[in-house]
Amino acid sequence: MSFFSKSKLAALLVPAAVSLALDLSTKGLIKANLEEFSMIRVSGFLNLILTYNTGAAFSLFAGSGAVQGLKMAILAILAMAPLVWLYRMTDRRDKLTLVSLGLVVGGALGNVHDRLRYDAVVDFLDFHLGDRHWPTFNGADVFICLGLGFLLLFTVFKKGPKSFGPKKDTMEKSGQKVRPTRKRP
Repeated sequence: MSFFSKSKLAALLVPAAVSLALDLSTKGLIKANLEEFSMIRVSGFLNLILTYNTGAAFSLFAGSGAVQGLKMAILAILAMAPLVWLYRMTDRRDKLTLVSLGLVVGGALGNVHDRLRYDAVVDFLDFHLGDRHWPTFNGADVFICLGLGFLLLFTVFKKGPKSFGPKKDTMEKSGQKVRPTRKRP
């Protein structure tokens, strides 16, 4: 499998670029139009509130001097290492998996950008039910969750051979024995 196959790389990079651009542009609009902690009521369940998350997901470790800006960016980049392996193991024809990986990569890069530029992630989506608020999040978080959700669905419900792991022809070329598969009635 070629790591730099043009169609394979495009299937990853296009959604990554689109999700990154959408994330950074929405954060820019919010930063240009809101002061920190000021709020725009959009509906009975959604507010726009500019906040800066110095912690991890859902503000875990926020305010902790031990994990800030550059350290969190480095951790986020290291967390993307399995995505490189997953990309490498994905067949170039498996566009759905590649697009899903692209969404995760784009979202992760959006949050890494914020960590390096602001020492925190810009969050602004505040969903709530009455007085109960979900932790504030951003577009990058949406893309990461969508991408991971799609990856899980495609992996669990995929018909036919999985796209991960060595292919039969690759195994035959390496001299490994390939057991014949039985057809199900």
